[in-house]
Amino acid sequence: MITKYIAGQTNQLMIDHLEAHGAYLTDGEGNQILLPLKWLPERSKTGDLLEVFVYFDSEDRPIATTQKPLAQVNEIAFLEVADVNNTGAFLNWGLDKQLLVPYREQKAKMMEGKKYLVYVFADPQSGRIAASAKIEQFIDKTPPAFTTGQEVDIILWEKTDLGYKAIINHTHQGLLYENEVFEKMSRGLKRKAFISKLREDGKIDLRLLPPGYDKIESMAEKILNSLKTNQGYLPLSDKSDAESIYDSLEMSKKNFKKAIGLLFKQQLIFIEENGIRLVRGR
Repeated sequence: MITKYIAGQTNQLMIDHLEAHGAYLTDGEGNQILLPLKWLPERSKTGDLLEVFVYFDSEDRPIATTQKPLAQVNEIAFLEVADVNNTGAFLNWGLDKQLLVPYREQKAKMMEGKKYLVYVFADPQSGRIAASAKIEQFIDKTPPAFTTGQEVDIILWEKTDLGYKAIINHTHQGLLYENEVFEKMSRGLKRKAFISKLREDGKIDLRLLPPGYDKIESMAEKILNSLKTNQGYLPLSDKSDAESIYDSLEMSKKNFKKAIGLLFKQQLIFIEENGIRLVRGR
C-alpha cells in the first residue's frame, strides 16, 4: 500500500505519467512529485513503483531522486563540509543539493573540508530539511525499549574520561567503557554493538562483543599484554601444539584461536606462519 510521502525519507511512489523532463510520481493521497529525467531509471513506465528519496529544490518544491543520501531525517551521520557562506555550512550528503547547517545549529564555526557529526531534521514550521551539530538536543530521554544483550547500531560520538559516548540507533546515548575496548575508535565510526546494561538512572552501557564473549575478551587482553612484554611477538600460532600454548598463556588451544581471531579482526595483531605479532603503534 502506497502511503503519503514523507520529505527527508525514502518513499515508495508510483509513476503517474511521463513527460519530456521526467516522471511525475504519485503517493497514496494523490500528491504528485517530479522525478527529473536524469534520475529516471531506463525503461520506466506508467504504473511502475519506484523507491525514491524526497527532498526540496531551491524553490522549496518537493522533488524526488533515486540518489541515496548518507542520512535521512531523524538520523545522525558524520559528514564533510563542502562549502561555507553567510547562510551557514553546506555538507556533502550524497545528493546533488547539499545539506545546510545554519549558523545557529553549529556548536563552533564549521570549516570547509572538515567532517562533523550532525543530526538531520525537518524544520517544524517550514518543513525544510537541515542539519544540526547540537546533537545533544535531539537525544531521546525517554526510557528505551532495548533489552540486555540486544544488538544495535551505534555511531561513535566523543571520547570521555570513562570511555566513548555513542549514539544508539540514532535515538539514545550509550557508553563504551575504555577498559573493554581493544580496537581503534574514532568519531563518526559506525558499527554494531550490544546492550550491556540498562541502568536505573536511564544510562545505557554498551559492549562491542556479544554476550558470552567475556571469557574470550579477557584472554585476548592477556595475549595483548604478553605481546607487549615480549617485544611485540609470540612464537605461537594456530599450528602450535596445545601444551605450548598452555605453558605460555594458561589457556586452551581452542580459546587461544578464538582470542587471536578477535585480535586480528580488531586489527591489533598480524597472524604469521609461526607466531603472532603486535601491530606497530598498538
